[in-house]
Amino acid sequence: MLPTFVIFLREGVEASMIIAILLAYLARSGHREHFKDVYLGVGAALVLAFGGGAAAFLLIHTYEGSRVQTIFETGTYLLACGVLTYMTFWMHSHARTLSRELRERTDRAMGGGARLSLALVAFQAVGREGLETVVFTLAIFFAAAGSQANFAASVPAAALGAGLGLATALAIAFAIYRLGHRLNLGRFFQIVGSLLMLFAAGLLADAVENLQQLGWLPLLAHPLWNTSAQLSEQGALGDMLHTFLGYAAQPTALQVLAYAAYVLAAVGGFIWLGGRHRPRPAQPAASPS
Repeated sequence: MLPTFVIFLREGVEASMIIAILLAYLARSGHREHFKDVYLGVGAALVLAFGGGAAAFLLIHTYEGSRVQTIFETGTYLLACGVLTYMTFWMHSHARTLSRELRERTDRAMGGGARLSLALVAFQAVGREGLETVVFTLAIFFAAAGSQANFAASVPAAALGAGLGLATALAIAFAIYRLGHRLNLGRFFQIVGSLLMLFAAGLLADAVENLQQLGWLPLLAHPLWNTSAQLSEQGALGDMLHTFLGYAAQPTALQVLAYAAYVLAAVGGFIWLGGRHRPRPAQPAASPS
């Protein structure tokens, strides 16, 4: 439940923020008649994203317990890890300029066929968030199913977390854009992004485990320890830690190495980006000679 809550909270805040920026800019420029075009793009993006996600879930569910499912899961883990990494670093570096970039895209859309162009702007913005959410949610289902030995058992808890996360995101968006409350979006995305980087590290470790089970990555395949007696992956706490943080009761040496290398690279990247975007102190004016 916790992983889907964080994912839908993060993606919901970003998507609602994008749409709010578009609508606010249209309202200020006197083009409220194009609100419906933005809503059309949003609706089409949601139908495509969640329809595609449901189709993928039902398709792979028919291969439950097979080698095909393991291969599909592995690809989903790697894709979700890559997209999560890119998305987190992209937002960390573009949070300050996102509003300006959206206004520029809206101006270009208004310069051509406004109705279709604005719908496409909204479709692309929300569609990207929707597809990201679908990929992450599938990865969460697979990770939870691996620890519960039941693919369908992960659905109710994940759905509850998704609903709560989306409801919280909408409440935050309402508080910001209707009630006038302020939120440091840069700090919000930094904190949530840091949590998601740990989630991505867990997905990478799960992908390594699957690749070793498939026999495609046989090196360093011996378990380093076994904590099943102390914290089993079948228990509630162990399952949650496995799904969100990649906890494994019997991790192989390569899993631990991949997890540690990813976390160190992510932390180093965040520190590097933080240094690049930190405001530089003003230089003292030269005194006249």
